[in-house]
Amino acid sequence: MEKRRVLFVCTHNSARSQMAEAMLRTFAGDRFEAFSAGTEAAGIRPETIQVMNEIGLDISGQRSKTIDEFQGQAFEWFITVCDEAQKNCPVLPGVQEVAHWSIEDPSLTEGTPDERLAAFRRARDLVRNRLRVFILAGGRSELPAPPSTVLP
Repeated sequence: MEKRRVLFVCTHNSARSQMAEAMLRTFAGDRFEAFSAGTEAAGIRPETIQVMNEIGLDISGQRSKTIDEFQGQAFEWFITVCDEAQKNCPVLPGVQEVAHWSIEDPSLTEGTPDERLAAFRRARDLVRNRLRVFILAGGRSELPAPPSTVLP
């Protein structure tokens, strides 16, 4: 079976899209080929690496990329994980399916280091919940609504 190619996009490619790329590759890498990009590349946030390590995923080898790197490549799915990327990012030609997952940017959270980490954990858990539904649906174009609770 040929793997379905999925590109996750957010503004900086520093948190949410990186999380989605790593989780899809880990949870369903036998069925999907996962990538991530941003409208700009700002480097992966240290908090992103930390909260992913908490669930056993080491993303320290991933790198921040812009969407320009993927021009001319074919993708079955183009999924924006932030509102800014949805508004500002062009969809690549030839993409079969487009989806938008509105997930708040944890890097905009102000407060103590613990409060900031909590925001990154919330984003991670939301991405994980959306991916579970996506994987269960097999990446079909008509997906059921995401679960409303955070699963372990």
